Amino acid sequence: MSLLIQPANPKLMAANAVKRLSSTRMGGAMVKDYWDRLFTARERGAQVVWYNGAAVNPIFQAAGIEWCHGEAFGARLAAMHQEGPAQRTGEDYGYINELCSYARTTLGCAVLTKQATVSDDGISLPGAEQDVLASRLPAPDFFVNAYAGCSTGQQWDEITYRIFNKKLPLFKVSYPFLWGNKPDHGYLRGQEWEDASRYVAQQLHKLIEFVEFQTGRPLDWEVLREAMHYIKRASQLRLEAMALCRAKPAPATFWDWIASIAPINFLPGNQALVDYFAGVKAEIEQRVIDGVTALPNERYRLAFDGIMNWNKVGWLANKFAENDAAVMCGRYTHSAFWNEPQLIDEDDPILGMAQHYLLCPFNHSAKILGELLLRDCEAYGIDGVVFHATRTCRSASNGQMVVAQMAQRAGLQTMFFEGDVADAAFYKDAILESRLEAMLEAIDARRMTAA
Repeated sequence: MSLLIQPANPKLMAANAVKRLSSTRMGGAMVKDYWDRLFTARERGAQVVWYNGAAVNPIFQAAGIEWCHGEAFGARLAAMHQEGPAQRTGEDYGYINELCSYARTTLGCAVLTKQATVSDDGISLPGAEQDVLASRLPAPDFFVNAYAGCSTGQQWDEITYRIFNKKLPLFKVSYPFLWGNKPDHGYLRGQEWEDASRYVAQQLHKLIEFVEFQTGRPLDWEVLREAMHYIKRASQLRLEAMALCRAKPAPATFWDWIASIAPINFLPGNQALVDYFAGVKAEIEQRVIDGVTALPNERYRLAFDGIMNWNKVGWLANKFAENDAAVMCGRYTHSAFWNEPQLIDEDDPILGMAQHYLLCPFNHSAKILGELLLRDCEAYGIDGVVFHATRTCRSASNGQMVVAQMAQRAGLQTMFFEGDVADAAFYKDAILESRLEAMLEAIDARRMTAA
């Protein structure tokens, strides 16, 4: 029997729409407050660092400076459908549309910021672009690059440094790729893991020295320890809440964890962060007690591999829900963002911080990525895996074919669709719809055979 997927029917989508957690709205308000505070940094006389990659922001928090995470701002613009001005500016400057759209977006923001703060550089931009959200970032005092697993990311801040005429300090943290070639290698174990952990920890101490030089004052280690205490507790609550979603039918889905990435990724480590994830967990617990489900008619449970297509979050959530498919987990949500809190020593947090930065989900061999995916698929009772082949993010797409083969050997159905993190031009509804139809039909056929 065909599961013919029709073009989006608003009435059907409303009836079958995924029931999102209301507690995640608090996170949205916290994120907005964070960006609004950053936008006023100059008026308050605060120093500002632009950074990309790992969540090194607890160091900035302990240094008493404001921080701008480039990827996060690019994702925010795309989710709000306000990425256009920055992307056009980046392309006018010379960055082609095949460049990582996160980078292209925030490089466009850098050009807009520079034009607003320094003498004209011969770049001609429409005046209207100056009033958009993309032009509101405060100019940086220095840059920190902390990118693991992505060659573009490792050059990103060097390119931004050039936009600002090579006049601002830049510090770069280098992360070894975890190849997994040693006989004793495994997830969180082996000589390669131990050596890499110590290597990155040494660099974090150098980063602290750099930040102290830039600010002219010593890092407040007590603030760092306190921030990591709150982050560790928030992460524990987040993982406990995720585990509750193993219930069938699911009380919450992958889309709720997508909504919760920003708080755990770059907001300050404080009591508000803990309260947020405590609220998320409490709502899920209550849903389990009351029998409230995320989908009214859950028939399929899927995993999602790849970075989120931020332009299409709502559309994708409703498209899967319309077809009774609960997306339960994904590499981007369940294998990242302080996801191993037991590694954090609150009294001496540097090593645990370094280890989490190494755990960027693009910094592992395909074998480890596959093993982590299969672990989650077993835990959540997954029927199939959706692979988002992110057009301008090679590091996210590398290894996906190997991981898909591992999933297939484990008896899971798989599908690929092409899209992007922050450029909607690479996504086609018809491709997702036809491939989703085929995968759900295959799942039904397998069930019939098994019966």
